[in-house]
Amino acid sequence: MTDFTWSDLDERAVKMAKALSADAVEKAGHGHPGSPISLAPVAYTLYQHYIKHDPADPQWAGRDRFILSGGHASLTQYVQLFFSGYDVTLDDLKYFRGGADTRTPGHPEVGLTPGIEMTTGPLGQGLASAVGFAYGQRYERGLLDPDAPAGTSPFDHKVWVICGEGDVEEGVSSEASSLAGNQGLGNLTVIFDANHIQIEGDTKLTFSEDILKRYEAYGWYTDEVSFIQPDGSYKEDTAALAAALDKAEQVTDRPKFIKVDSLIAWPTPGKTNDESSHGSKLGAEPIAGLKKILGFDPEVAFPIDEEALAHAREVGERGAAAHKDWNEKLEAWKQANPDKAALYERIKAGELPEGFDKAIDDLEASFEAGSKVATRKASGAVLNAIAAVMPELWGGSADLGGSNNTNIKGAKSFGPDADATKTWPEVSEYGRQLHFGVREFAMGAITNGILLGSDTRPFNGTFFQFSDYERPSVRLAALMEIPNLYVWTHDSVALGEDGPTHQPIEHLASFRGMPQVEVVRPADEYETAEAYRYFFEKDNTLPTAMILTRQGVPTLAETAEKAKEGVKKGAYVLVDVDGTPDVIILATGSEVQWAVAAAKTLADEGIKARVVSVPSLEWFEEQDEDYKESVLPKAVKARVSIEAGIAMPWYKYLGTYGKAVSIERFGLQGDGGQNMIDLGIDAEHVVEAAKASIAEAKA
Repeated sequence: MTDFTWSDLDERAVKMAKALSADAVEKAGHGHPGSPISLAPVAYTLYQHYIKHDPADPQWAGRDRFILSGGHASLTQYVQLFFSGYDVTLDDLKYFRGGADTRTPGHPEVGLTPGIEMTTGPLGQGLASAVGFAYGQRYERGLLDPDAPAGTSPFDHKVWVICGEGDVEEGVSSEASSLAGNQGLGNLTVIFDANHIQIEGDTKLTFSEDILKRYEAYGWYTDEVSFIQPDGSYKEDTAALAAALDKAEQVTDRPKFIKVDSLIAWPTPGKTNDESSHGSKLGAEPIAGLKKILGFDPEVAFPIDEEALAHAREVGERGAAAHKDWNEKLEAWKQANPDKAALYERIKAGELPEGFDKAIDDLEASFEAGSKVATRKASGAVLNAIAAVMPELWGGSADLGGSNNTNIKGAKSFGPDADATKTWPEVSEYGRQLHFGVREFAMGAITNGILLGSDTRPFNGTFFQFSDYERPSVRLAALMEIPNLYVWTHDSVALGEDGPTHQPIEHLASFRGMPQVEVVRPADEYETAEAYRYFFEKDNTLPTAMILTRQGVPTLAETAEKAKEGVKKGAYVLVDVDGTPDVIILATGSEVQWAVAAAKTLADEGIKARVVSVPSLEWFEEQDEDYKESVLPKAVKARVSIEAGIAMPWYKYLGTYGKAVSIERFGLQGDGGQNMIDLGIDAEHVVEAAKASIAEAKA
């Protein structure tokens, strides 16, 4: 509950925000002025009265998190950051959507502008990831201070969102909002700007449902504030908004959804409630009219009301005081909880726990060369070994935990106690086993939010084929350079009778083609364990996909000897020959066994074949040229790749005479092993390709 007041200085600050937003877009020549103009009073109210933040320390751990889901309205936030005293200047506003060096891009980018919590722009993902922020806050609190009364812990903070029609039209927001209601995330408040305008005009053409009833059905608390008065007049009624927010603050068992009925670009003459104000500059005449209404000189660009700005900057003093109080609360908690404090310091620093390497080493000691184990099963064993020493690790799958092997043994499920089921009887709001239902996109967005909003480490899983549904959130993770961990199983046509709809073909190539995503396809148990070890140990961890088999694959004696050093290099010599090889065979995942078998057949015929296991092309590309040459000497022109997918990524390594054993069509209905044979993924085809490559290289 706030002691809400609204003075003439507040009114003047909001007017200044409108003028600055209009001028910034006009100067840039492009942008989205309408929403920042009409959202100015909403954003100002939040930043001045509700969001707990310290402009002097944008990364303060005790702050509330604010996400502008409709990233095209970025000026809404940039102006409030400038008003509040963050390191965002008037010159930054003047350089809105400027060159590559701008600090105020068209859509917010995390790590670029102080005070921005995540990269938004693809509509719906901000709202969906905000659900993840709320997940992360709750789990971290449970990890560190589970018994503190609500609102008393240093790990209590809130998540605030502003979204618009485009956000709630996107399916990912529906997926995530359904989960948020199911979880009872009382730390999440969404303000929905209902201005009824999109690029194509009035939203009644495409968006006619009762949005409050929809969110009520999800299990959210809902309310509505209308700036459009019953008599048709318009009043930016911040007192009514504050009253609605105060009422919502009393609700702690559900997420909150507050609809604000507004008119886009109000009060711009000729542009208010018009789609032309959504995505284009307003023009000189409408801006002049707007400034006259707001009380500014139409001839002055980027007008600053110094008195109103100084008043807005007082939020910094309130933030500093809140920060000081929080520091004292945190210190008292540390003194009372030394073990938890040590855990907090470790996870905040991003350090691995003592015993991490031993957990993997002990697991590897149980592997037996010659046994046959699916890499999805190996992955599950590794995750559980790590989870035993790494309490900040948590995760789950999109209704495929048993198939993906993403279940943490003995873990309680994350959710309200009332959600316990026969299959999952142990449920806790602080549980570490996540269940997403069949919602791959939301799963990716939520785990992005967990990474951004907490110090914990999530993972998520699905069948590799259905990474298609998760792809936009993977791309956003890559843009933000955050280490989301994807456990993608059933990686080829070898999954069998589910047929071609479930058999990935182009997926390895497509994710390798996505910048700043690391794709790892281990050959067996040893490579799987070492892939996880390196993922958690490497300094510049990016989003990483573990691509894993459904079918059993042999645990190789060669990987037992070489995987620990080889996997982190991305590619390494698994089987070598005396002297210069006649041919080099490159393979990943389940196909490494066929490369090894082919090399033996070739050796019996007097052909020297080196086998290179390539668990990760991205990791291999990080190596220096000397190492690359040692693995793939340029002098050896005859080369073969084998992988159960399209060959596109391999031509770089095959050169002029190389041959690709690949699959260039969709999959087959039938037994998985037979599918591989029918599509040519076997040792026999590798032998044929090797001989053909050698012949051409000698010609």
